[in-house]
Amino acid sequence: MNGPTHGTLHHVELWVPNLHRAFASLGWLLETLGYAVHQDWDGGRSWRLGSTYLVVEQSPDLTAERHDRCRPGLNHLAFHVEDSTMVEKLAADAAEHGWRLMFPERHPYAGGRQHYAAYLENDDGFEVELVAIEPPG
Repeated sequence: MNGPTHGTLHHVELWVPNLHRAFASLGWLLETLGYAVHQDWDGGRSWRLGSTYLVVEQSPDLTAERHDRCRPGLNHLAFHVEDSTMVEKLAADAAEHGWRLMFPERHPYAGGRQHYAAYLENDDGFEVELVAIEPPG
């Protein structure tokens, strides 16, 4: 059995102010993208896809109640999505799971004419980018 490729991302850990909201928004998105629950404990949960996993944890050491993507640190997470049709489906369904479409006036080309993507922000200020692996035509 081969292990992960040297240098690939092992995991990301996000501290969130509210687990319920994080499970509803980030959990929904991760499971829709093919991640499976990996670990579950009182203060958090992780989801795994291949050798990479993402953790959400509500730490008692949090110093703020909302993530600010414009401050030093994490700006956003970007995920490959199979095609433009799936980008649109996820963007439409996301509103029911605590997400709002960012840059709607420039959607789906907010990242440029050759970059088909949806940029979403959840109620806690976390941003995700859903990028079509194969852009349209």
